[in-house]
Amino acid sequence: MEPALIALVVVALLVIIVIAKSVTIVPQAQAKVVERLGRYSRTLSPGLSILVPFIDRVRATIDLREQVISFPPQPVITSDNLQVGIDTVVYFQVTDPRLAVYGIANYITGMEQLTTTMLRNVVGGLNLEGALTGRDGINSQLRSVLDGTTGPWGLRVARVEIKAIDPPPSIRDSMEKQMRADRDKRAIILQAEGARQSAITTAEGQKAAAILSAEGKKQAAILEAEAERQSRILRAEGERAALFLQAQGQAKSIETVFQAIHDGKPDQGLLAYQYLQTLPQIAQGDANKMWIVPSEFSKALEGLANLGGAEGGKSWMDVEPQGNGSAPKDGGLDTSSWFESQLPRAADQPEAKIELSSIADSTPAVPTPPPLSQVTEEIREIGTGRQPDKNGVLPERG
Repeated sequence: MEPALIALVVVALLVIIVIAKSVTIVPQAQAKVVERLGRYSRTLSPGLSILVPFIDRVRATIDLREQVISFPPQPVITSDNLQVGIDTVVYFQVTDPRLAVYGIANYITGMEQLTTTMLRNVVGGLNLEGALTGRDGINSQLRSVLDGTTGPWGLRVARVEIKAIDPPPSIRDSMEKQMRADRDKRAIILQAEGARQSAITTAEGQKAAAILSAEGKKQAAILEAEAERQSRILRAEGERAALFLQAQGQAKSIETVFQAIHDGKPDQGLLAYQYLQTLPQIAQGDANKMWIVPSEFSKALEGLANLGGAEGGKSWMDVEPQGNGSAPKDGGLDTSSWFESQLPRAADQPEAKIELSSIADSTPAVPTPPPLSQVTEEIREIGTGRQPDKNGVLPERG
């Protein structure tokens, strides 16, 4: 190979090396710290940059994105002398690459040690229960202290989170027992409260049911008493109407008998015959041990003998019919109004609103038929030819 060619290759290699040393590319969200002859020169932003070969060099490349660092559990003693392990997570971002490179040798290690120290200071003033329930307060205090301390390092602490607080196994067992007892207590209290509410609701339901039942019985008793009262009133009205109709019927019957007797004009023979028919009825009865024949019995027999045709007389069968025994000229008795009640309806009567005793007092009196002796006397007088007047009363004997 010729010396000229070798020299040309060497020159080309030197040019390539110089170009490589002179040009640098910075990615997005990153920054490069450039030193010139061992001193800080400038910070390169993302993009293409030109360096002086063999004079400028890149000291460090810094990531400008927000970073997350998780520290291992740190033993911390609480105010009640219990050792717990606490895991923390720190979210931070490099705001000044020059300070991050020259302010501290390793900002990750410095932040870890600072977080551990501040965590022990904050949690050391709290008991276990306060540490377990006050995580938000611990996070705020740690973030405030770290952000103020790491400012000279070119860092900004966004937030600090406590990932876990692990008490000792014995403490965890005690806490579980305490929590179990507390839950059992609350369960018993809730169960008792439920039983109380159930008993109250049941008692209120029974009270309402008893009240409604009593009201129903009261209304039923009132309606039953009212129905009984109306039933007695209507029954009394019916009995009153029946008595009234019965009295009307008896009055019509007596009036008809009297009218038939007066219209028939009975003679001595008929009276004697009726008298003989009455004698067997007088003798009836188990208690009748002695029968006294009345003095008129011989006269009655004589009358019957005469009716039978004794001593040349005519028999009663031979007597020609007379006008006094004929049927009424109008063709019979008018019975169309005998069974017509003149009473108003039961619901329209004023007595329906008064007591039963008042209804019984207001019942019309039933006419009393005349005694049998008076009827017999009237028949005998008719046989002698005496006629009653228009009121049915016989005139006195002269």
